Amino acid sequence: MGALTQSFLFPGILIAVGVLTFLLFLKFRSARALVLIAALLLGSSLMSLRQFSIATSYLNRHIGENISVEARVRTDPVATNPKVRGRNFVSRKFTFLAGTQYGPLRVITMKSSAAGLLPGQKIAITGQVLKSSERRVAALVIATAPIQRLAPPSHWARSLASIRNGLRAASGGGDAGALIPGMVIGDTGKQSADFKNDMRRAGLTHLVAVSGANFAIVSAFVLWCMQFIFRKIPARLIATTLALACFIALVRPSPSVLRASAMAAVALVAMSTYQRGDSLPALGFAIAAVVVIDPWQSRDPGFALSVLATAGLLLVAPRINGRLTRFLPEKVAGAIAPPIAAMALCLPIIVALSGYISPISIVANIAAAPFVAPITVVGFIAALISPLSPWAAEHLLLLVRPLASIITSIARWAAHFPVLSLRTGLIGFLIALIALINLAIFRKKAVALLAIVILALLWFGRFPSHGWDVFMCDVGQGDATVINLHDHRAIVIDVGPDPLLIDACLRRLEITTISLLILTHPHADHIGGLAGAKKNRRVDNEWFGNIAAGAKAQIGEYSVTVLWPLKAGAIDENPNNVSIAAVIRSDDLSLFAAGDIEPPVQEKLRGEVGRVDIYKVAHHGSRYQDLTLMREIAPTVALIGVGAGNSYGHPAASTIADLARLHAKVLRTDLDGSIAISAERHAISIESQNTKPRWISWN
Repeated sequence: MGALTQSFLFPGILIAVGVLTFLLFLKFRSARALVLIAALLLGSSLMSLRQFSIATSYLNRHIGENISVEARVRTDPVATNPKVRGRNFVSRKFTFLAGTQYGPLRVITMKSSAAGLLPGQKIAITGQVLKSSERRVAALVIATAPIQRLAPPSHWARSLASIRNGLRAASGGGDAGALIPGMVIGDTGKQSADFKNDMRRAGLTHLVAVSGANFAIVSAFVLWCMQFIFRKIPARLIATTLALACFIALVRPSPSVLRASAMAAVALVAMSTYQRGDSLPALGFAIAAVVVIDPWQSRDPGFALSVLATAGLLLVAPRINGRLTRFLPEKVAGAIAPPIAAMALCLPIIVALSGYISPISIVANIAAAPFVAPITVVGFIAALISPLSPWAAEHLLLLVRPLASIITSIARWAAHFPVLSLRTGLIGFLIALIALINLAIFRKKAVALLAIVILALLWFGRFPSHGWDVFMCDVGQGDATVINLHDHRAIVIDVGPDPLLIDACLRRLEITTISLLILTHPHADHIGGLAGAKKNRRVDNEWFGNIAAGAKAQIGEYSVTVLWPLKAGAIDENPNNVSIAAVIRSDDLSLFAAGDIEPPVQEKLRGEVGRVDIYKVAHHGSRYQDLTLMREIAPTVALIGVGAGNSYGHPAASTIADLARLHAKVLRTDLDGSIAISAERHAISIESQNTKPRWISWN
């Protein structure tokens, strides 16, 4: 079986099976459902064969070893997301897929080694083989030597690359310039992490992913142009199909692209024939063909989303359009109906995958919908002419840059709205599915009922549910503590490793101004999220290596006293021991934030801290603690910022036991999630995220 799936005959076998399925589909029109089921079963069988082949391949037998292998590049090298590993930042790497005689590889290498590689190019890879979590990939290879180029890229590959690079260059800078290549060819390399997060929260990420919408827009444009050249519909369809094939080559024929093109072909049938009855069988055949040719699509949520979105365009959009035309102009209704239909059918799966949904995303999609087609069409034309005339391409894109700017403004605006965060994806799926069924059956009554239910759930599950004074954010393996100054102001001590997590936490707390930002020491798990903390927020004062023992500040009702380090800008072999350690007091509470100071420094602070209500335990609760100091401060509550399943053994069992003997209430983010503490005259009230029966909440 493994030999069969790796043989050169396998693609031909798949094509033959696909053609046979199509013929059966046409022949037995009365049994289309049976043909579809047969195709799905066949696809599952083929997927099992491929999985067996991967599991028994040469690569899987050499996990943990160093190998050298020849391969062909399958995808463009892309930069990995910035990583924070433990206390340090990890340099950005580049990754791509490569095909070998033993199966597909995921390759990770340095930028210099990946520069200039193009799909189809023959290379030699030397590196360590690791087990891959990707179903389609036989193994992960970490390159330990520069990648050798055995052959230059083909002329065809260089031509396509020049078109892609030409579009990137012509689109200009800023978020608007980064958006255009994403909307046209799915190239998101120019987009910042903040902009990607805004698009995600606004529910607009699908605009910058190559989808059926891209193909449908390009196909519709080409089909419209062909009417001026060809009179007969078959000729128009052939020309449009050729254009679609060129577009596939331009955006790269990845599984998601092939899936999207299949769904676009269905839409093309519908547009060309104007008969809904022809489009539904075409959709069925497209599903069968995709599953047979690429069996892994059957387990891909993206495939389900593509099918549902296409079905929404064919079945639901005309009905919505008919209702909207009662009170809206026909063209406006025609522009609004498709995104609403696609969003409605995809909603349950989107909620299940993401764990949240933005109610404002429907509004954002409706507002952005009129600008999608002009940007895609003009961007496609600009990409084609960019190698010949970069000047013309640049000036052509100037026509749509204002439209791209509008979409970026919509994304930033929508991202500021809270999202509905669900405890589990399954709960979200069921709620969304029931909501859609109720809307379809009961309509107006269901809207009022769902609004009441959602508001009740939000009130019941809101976190924090009361006034809070100290909040420890769950940022994984790292620290981030917030002290409430009210009026949307706060003192923030450390920001964790991930900008997205600290931004989400401060957004939940509605913090817009950081009156004092304390970054205790230069380890990534304490300062990696700095960009997220500062995003759309004013920072009045920042302490980071510029403060020494004895420094004091009065921030609102809180007095802040620095106990360590002895000298500003101090350097130590162990950066933990130059952490800013400070005591924060008010009439209602006292807190000692120890950073990551180790026992030698802890010993020096004996007699300096005094008793406190809350102790942010040093160094994530590691075993390196001074018991005498902990006895002196005698905290009521001990807070530990720590990531679940971390490799450091944090927090140490001995530290937990010592705190328990001191009668301190130990709270840790790996078990309790985010933690909210309120105090009144040193009487402490605690609420944690994971212990609250929270089904749905604002985030």
